[in-house]
Amino acid sequence: MRLSLTRNRLLSAVAVASLTFAAPGVFADEAHETTEAWRLFVADHTNPVVRVIDFTDGKELARYDVNGYAALTASASGQTVFATQSDHDIVHVIKTGIDFSDHGDHRDLEVSDVALLPITFEGKRPFHVVPHDDHAILFYDRGGKADIIDEAALLEGKAEFKTIDTTKPHHGVAVTMGRYVLVSVPNTEIETKPDELPPRIGLRVVDEKGEQVGEMATCTDLHGEATSARLVAFGCKEGVLVVRPGGLDGPKLTMLPYPADFPKAHTGTLLGGKAMQFFLGNYGDDKLVLIDADAEQPYELIELPTRRVDFQLDPAEPRNAYILTEDGDLHVLNVVKGEIVNKVKVTEPYSKDGHWRDPRPRLAVADGQIAITDPRHSLVRVVDAETLRETRTIAVEGQPFSIVAVGGSGASH
Repeated sequence: MRLSLTRNRLLSAVAVASLTFAAPGVFADEAHETTEAWRLFVADHTNPVVRVIDFTDGKELARYDVNGYAALTASASGQTVFATQSDHDIVHVIKTGIDFSDHGDHRDLEVSDVALLPITFEGKRPFHVVPHDDHAILFYDRGGKADIIDEAALLEGKAEFKTIDTTKPHHGVAVTMGRYVLVSVPNTEIETKPDELPPRIGLRVVDEKGEQVGEMATCTDLHGEATSARLVAFGCKEGVLVVRPGGLDGPKLTMLPYPADFPKAHTGTLLGGKAMQFFLGNYGDDKLVLIDADAEQPYELIELPTRRVDFQLDPAEPRNAYILTEDGDLHVLNVVKGEIVNKVKVTEPYSKDGHWRDPRPRLAVADGQIAITDPRHSLVRVVDAETLRETRTIAVEGQPFSIVAVGGSGASH
């Protein structure tokens, strides 16, 4: 399936994005000194610790003992990283020390020390953290609630948040859209065992008073969400549910059914393009789908040689996505062409068989380079995104697992 209209739109977007990224640097260099900083945040698979590493020299800047294994999520601004410990009912927050401020023709970068903030969030099985604008939404699977957390208050050492009722404990998600919140809906009509959570059956929209707006949209086994431009997408068994901002009646929800000729599978993990409006999702274990919500045929299927271990978009090079498969190969997907254009072996094979949270590599993208945790060898491998050559390794004690990269360049006064 070829999406010619999609290709033209994406190519135009890449051209615009390239100009947009280049211009601020030109003006900034004329009047200000440019500085750059990148930091890696790495959680151990087994030990309750999060490490902060200077990406430039590989030195450990800080080590924070937490309560248990932590999944890491960077905020939209990059000023904070949430360390979610689902098995211990707690979330710690780390100040990254990376602070950008936009000045129109350039952006300033302030670099300070990292710090474990004095604020923690506690509740029954916190799981999904969704960063959005100046806040993050923390969903408690067994708590029947989601908290919308103000990041500015966090950085001042205060916990300011608004709580959303999720009707019943379930493994779900909540996403803000203007003054509305999009919340997953559990099946409240079936009985579950004490240790089980009910399945998700749809998505509802609630207003600032917590009242539902319109009808629930069906989305069986809702899992995975992403934002691209002004759109939010959710993975469902029927297809991908896309939500657009609306007028007085609230957001508009549209299901994009999977094509009839697709193999039987569905999407449960989604990534959203930043410089271009598109989504990239899994389609089962060994395929991906490119999604253009505005196209007549919104889906394009990408075949992988083996099962996917992790995948990430490149925020600075909007054409590229990187996929690590269980054979240890790193693949470069050109999202404009819809093709795998390069690959290289970066680790030993890591089978997808076994527990979903067994120690396997994870990817992060920083400064034109791909950082890959290799828990079997206590390393973070650094691969040049253009040449796919491993340029160095960073030794990390234990089993480095979850990883996020925060940083960039800006004017320094």
